[in-house]
Amino acid sequence: MTPQTVVTYQTPLGGSIKIVKQTFGPQNRKPVRRISFVAGLHGNEIEGIYLCHLLIAHLKRLQQTRPDAFRGQVNVYPAVNPQAIGSGSRLWPFFSVDMNRLLGDGTEPSLPAEVSHAFFRDVASSSDLAVDFHASNMHLLELPQIRIVEGLEGRLVPMARHCNVDVIWIHPLGRVFETTLGYNLNQKKIPTLVIETGICLRIHPEFCEQIFNGILNLLHHEGILDLPDLAYPVRSPLLALPFQVALCAARTTGLFVKRARLGTQVKEGEAIGDIVDPRAGDTVETVTAPGSGLLFTLREHPLVHPGAPVARLVLNESPAP
Repeated sequence: MTPQTVVTYQTPLGGSIKIVKQTFGPQNRKPVRRISFVAGLHGNEIEGIYLCHLLIAHLKRLQQTRPDAFRGQVNVYPAVNPQAIGSGSRLWPFFSVDMNRLLGDGTEPSLPAEVSHAFFRDVASSSDLAVDFHASNMHLLELPQIRIVEGLEGRLVPMARHCNVDVIWIHPLGRVFETTLGYNLNQKKIPTLVIETGICLRIHPEFCEQIFNGILNLLHHEGILDLPDLAYPVRSPLLALPFQVALCAARTTGLFVKRARLGTQVKEGEAIGDIVDPRAGDTVETVTAPGSGLLFTLREHPLVHPGAPVARLVLNESPAP
């Protein structure tokens, strides 16, 4: 393992902060391919940081016990936004900016933008493939999934199928994606997967273990690690096209109390949860499934208002026009 400092910068209070990557590769030959794993662009998304821990620990053991297994180079960036991670916040402290919205053209000059661009240049120059780990926001719990912008599915779906996730979600391109790491690496012809799982400020070991196993499978299938003794099955993910994803939103204000369980198949009309009015002791709304399908997103934060997302489903059948 070779630690490398990618960027060093001074905080507004005078402290020195480093962004570090750990690199693993073959000892006596040129790597056949290079892959980078990134976590911590949002400081409250701990699931990805823990995934990087699992990966680094495994690669260290593999380097000691089976150094010949390394055919390619693995770069791990486990904590890209150290100050946000330290404060448990999504945004870069002091500046209150989203580091994953500073990576496209036209960003205003600032310390976060300068650091973000330096980090991006390092990833782009050291990668033939990349994986960007994320967790959900504070409101929603997500099944392990890969999100792919429409138009990139031909190149990315075959790669994504090796990652042991439950859902591969193809969604339309929005302008918000144009300044993200995943979008800009893909624009540079570096195939990049965005994996989302769990919820912010939490670790779900079972989700992380599932994705970790998928990452090892991906590394083997891409020829970066020689792991012929992989002994676990990889899930066949549901491929969700934009018209197959149904969002359930609250129609009233109150506390959402879930009834359904994340990752289960629900039937059309089945209750997903209730919204209650604690002042009156009444149930003011029962949120039901708009169709039959896999419940892959479920609200965890109980406070809701009209329009607040409650659940997402991958529908078994396309909705009627």
